[in-house]
Amino acid sequence: MDTAHEYGEHGALGDAEYAEFMELAAEEGFDLDEVADDLASAGHGPLPVLAVVGRPNVGKSTLVNRIIGRREAVVEDRPGVTRDRVTYEANWNGRRFKIVDTGGWEQDVLGIDASVAAQAEFAIEAADAVVFVVDSTVGATDTDEAVVKLLRRAGKPVVLCANKVDGPSGEADAAMLWSLGLGEPFPVSSLHGRGTGDLLDAVLEALPEAPAQTFGEGVGGPRRVALIGRPNVGKSSLLNKVAGEERVVVNELAGTTRDPVDELIQLGGKTWKFVDTAGIRRRVHLTEGADYYASLRTAAALEKAEVAVILIDASETLSVQDTRIISMAVDAGRACVIAYNKWDLLDEERRYYLEREIEQDLVQVQWAPRVNVSATSGRHMEKLVPAIETALAGWETRVPTGRLNAFLGELVAAHPHPIRGGKQPRILFGTQAGTRPPRFVLFASGFLEAGYRRFIERRLREEFGFEGTPVQVSVRVREKRGRKK
Repeated sequence: MDTAHEYGEHGALGDAEYAEFMELAAEEGFDLDEVADDLASAGHGPLPVLAVVGRPNVGKSTLVNRIIGRREAVVEDRPGVTRDRVTYEANWNGRRFKIVDTGGWEQDVLGIDASVAAQAEFAIEAADAVVFVVDSTVGATDTDEAVVKLLRRAGKPVVLCANKVDGPSGEADAAMLWSLGLGEPFPVSSLHGRGTGDLLDAVLEALPEAPAQTFGEGVGGPRRVALIGRPNVGKSSLLNKVAGEERVVVNELAGTTRDPVDELIQLGGKTWKFVDTAGIRRRVHLTEGADYYASLRTAAALEKAEVAVILIDASETLSVQDTRIISMAVDAGRACVIAYNKWDLLDEERRYYLEREIEQDLVQVQWAPRVNVSATSGRHMEKLVPAIETALAGWETRVPTGRLNAFLGELVAAHPHPIRGGKQPRILFGTQAGTRPPRFVLFASGFLEAGYRRFIERRLREEFGFEGTPVQVSVRVREKRGRKK
C-alpha cells in the first residue's frame, strides 16, 4: 500500500484516477459538483478557522448567525450568554471555512468570566484569522484597547467589524474606530445584514487559501506525540522515564502540569517530539481558570500532534473521564495508542476486572494498539515505540481505488444491505479521499443504516489493517433521476 502525505487539487486522488472516478459518478447519475466537493473536503486537512472575538454583548453571536445563514448561536440581550467556544461551518463565494463564536473577552476578571476570557484567547491562538467586533454606538472602550493588545501579540490577521451601524448616520461612529490602529473598520449591522458582504470579502482575503498543514513539520522531522489522560494518571512520570531524566515536575497532587511541555526525546533509535499535557478534567466549564486553560491547552496539543498516547491508570476502575478523553483523540482524527500505566500495581483480581472493563467500555477503540507499562519502574517501555509506529503506519495507509472497489463489490455481493421499506440500498462505488486519518467516501443508491456503516468499517479494517487509527466513512446518496429541475 502506498502512503499519501500531500493532497493535490483532487484530494488524495491523482488526475487520471480522479477523471476515471468522476466518469463513474456521471454514469451513476450523481451531481458532479457535489462529488467534487465531497472529495475535496474529505481529501484535505481541516478548514481554515475564523475566530469572532470582542467584549460581551457587542453582537458576536448575531454576526455568526448572519454569516452561517441560520440561527444557531445563542443570542440574548444581556452580556455573557456565550461561554464556550462554538464552531460552525460557513461558506462565502464558494470558499468554506470554520467560524468560532467566543464568549466576551474582559480583562482582570475572576471565576467563570476568567474561563470565558481564557476560552477566547485560546480561540485566537488556534485561528487563522480573527474578526474583532466592536459596538460602534459605544465606541472603543478600555477593554477594546486591551483586546487590541492581545490581538497584536497573537500576530494573526484581523478584520475590524464596527457593529450596530443600522444606517448611513452610524457610519461616522464606525469611522472613529480607525483610532484602534487595526486598519479599516467595516460598518456592519449584524441584525439586518447591512455591510456583511464587504466584511466577508475582507475575511476571505485574510484567511489562507488552503488549510494550514498541521502535521509533519518538514520531511524527516520528528513525529509529534501527545501524552493525554486525566490528572495524576502518570503522564509526567512517563515523559521523564522515556527521556531518562527529570524534565517535568512530578507531584502526587493532581494537576501539577499546567502547560504542554515539548520535549525532543531519543527513543527506539529515533527522535520524537513528546508533548506532556495538563490532565483533562471533568466539567471543564466549571473548573477554575488555570485548570480550564490547561484543558484548552491539552486540546491544542492534541490538534498539533500526529499520534496520541492515551494513559489510563490500570489500578483504578475505568472512568467516564477516560472514555471522554479517548473520544477526544478519536474525534480529532489522531492515531491512537492506549497505555495502561501502573501495571506493576495490579493483582490477578484487578487484571480480571480490568479486562472486563476494557471489553465493555472501550469497544470503540478495539483497533488501538495496547501497551501495559509502569512509568515509575520502566516496565515494558520498549513496547511503546513499536506501538506508536504501528499506529502511525495505519494512520497513513492508502488503499488504491481499484482495489477498494473490488473489495466493496465482493462485500456487497456477500453481505447486501437489509431491505427496508421494500428497497435495498447498495454501495455503487467508493474511494479513499484522504489519509491521516483514512477517509472514505462511498456512493450509494440509498441511505445506509448506521449498523451497516459500522459493518463496512469493520470489514475495511479486517481487509486493509488500519491498526491504531480512526477510519472515517461518509456516504453520498444518489438523487433520484428526474427529481432535479
